[in-house]
Amino acid sequence: MGHLDHAAYGWLTPALSYVMASIGAALGLRCTVRALAATGTSRRNWLLTAASAIGTGIWTMHFVAMLGFDVIGTEIHYNVPLTILSLLVAMAVVGAGIFAVGYGRSPRRALVLGGLTTGVGVASMHYLGMAALRLHGEISYDPLAVGLSVAIAVVAATAALWAALHIKSPLAVAGASLVMGAAVSSMHYTGMLAVAVRVTPSEAALPGATATQFIFPLAVGLGSYLFITAAFVALSPTADERAASDSAQNLGERAVAH
Repeated sequence: MGHLDHAAYGWLTPALSYVMASIGAALGLRCTVRALAATGTSRRNWLLTAASAIGTGIWTMHFVAMLGFDVIGTEIHYNVPLTILSLLVAMAVVGAGIFAVGYGRSPRRALVLGGLTTGVGVASMHYLGMAALRLHGEISYDPLAVGLSVAIAVVAATAALWAALHIKSPLAVAGASLVMGAAVSSMHYTGMLAVAVRVTPSEAALPGATATQFIFPLAVGLGSYLFITAAFVALSPTADERAASDSAQNLGERAVAH
C-alpha cells in the first residue's frame, strides 16, 4: 500500500480548508435567514445565493484540503470535467436542501428532507471529487469509514439548516458556522481515512491536470467569490433596517407636507 500524507504542507491546508468551509456556512446561513424574512423573487434570490455560498464553501474546503494530499511514489492529477461536475453537484444538491427548508409547509419534515438531501449531496460531492483523482495505482475504500463520513455529512447538514431556521442573531450565526465548518472538515477527513492506495510505479504520463495547474486557481477564484459575496451580504440592509428607513422617510415626507 502507498503511504498517504493528508497534510503535506503541515497545518496550512487543514486550517485554510476549515476557514473556507466556515465562511461558506456563515454566508449561506445569513442568506437563508434573510430569505426566510423575504417573499417572492427576493426570497428565491437569497436562497440561490445561500446554496451557491454553502456549495462553493464545501467544494473549496474539499479541494484546498486535497492540495495537501500526497501519495508517496506517484504524482496525482485531476480529471477536469469530473472535478467541475462535483462543484455543480455540491451547489445543486445543497440548493435542493435549502429550497426544501425555504418553501417547506411543515418545518420538521422540511428539515429532515433538507438535511438528508444536503448531507447526501455533500458526501456525493466528496466522492465525485475523489473519483476525479488520477494516479499510478488503484484507490480502494473502507466501507465503514465511508458510511461514517456520509452520516457525519447528514447530521452536519441537518444541524446547519436547523440553525438557519432558528438562529437570527449574527453572533449565533457565526457560532453555528464554526460548528458547521468543523463538521464538514471532519466529514472530509473521515472520508479520507477510508482511502487506501496501492501504488504501481510507472513512468507513463498521467491524464488530467495537476493541482497547481487547475485546483489551486479554481479554489482561489471561488474563495474570492465567497469573500466578495460575504461583503455584499454584510452591507445590504436587512428587512428590519429597510422598514426603519422607510418609516423614517415617510415621517420626513409628512413633516415636509405640513
